[in-house]
Amino acid sequence: MNELLGVAIAAIITWINFVLIDTWMGLPESPGVKGADVIGRGVKKRGGDLAGGFFQGNIVCSPDASAGTLLGAVGCYLIGIPEGGFIAALLVFVGNRLCSDPGYAGTTGALSITLIIAACSLIGLTPAMFVVGMIIAITTIQGINHPLASRLLGAIAHKMGRYTKLS
Repeated sequence: MNELLGVAIAAIITWINFVLIDTWMGLPESPGVKGADVIGRGVKKRGGDLAGGFFQGNIVCSPDASAGTLLGAVGCYLIGIPEGGFIAALLVFVGNRLCSDPGYAGTTGALSITLIIAACSLIGLTPAMFVVGMIIAITTIQGINHPLASRLLGAIAHKMGRYTKLS
C-alpha cells in the first residue's frame, strides 16, 4: 500500500478510535484532575466548548485512549502484533492506577488499536503507519486550534449523551 494513503487511513481510524472511546468513557463530562479543569475552562474562555475543553484537559493529564492508542501502535511496531499491543495495554493500565485514574480508557484504547492493527495488516497497513497516523490524530485535537477542536469534541459529546452538566 502507498505509504501516504496508508498514513491517511490510519490517522482517520486512530482518530475515530480514541475520540469515541474517550467520549464514551466520559472525558467531556467532567475534569478528572485539577489540571483538566484549568485547561477546559481556559479553552472555554478562548471561545471553545467546555466539554471539549475538559476532554482535551483530561487527555493531557492522564493516560486516556489517546495515549493508549499511541502506545498500543508503538508496542505493535516495536515488539509485534499482538504481543506489543498487549504489553502496551498493561503499561497503560499501570499508568492509570499510578495517576489514580478511575477509568480504563487508555487500556481500552491500547487493546482496541491492537485488534485494529491486526485486522488492517491484512490490507497492507503497518504498525508504523498507525504510529504516524496517531500523532496526526492527536495533533488535530491538541495542536492546531483548541477552541475549534473543542467545539467538535463538544458536538460529539452531545450526540453520545456525554456532555458536561458543569458550567
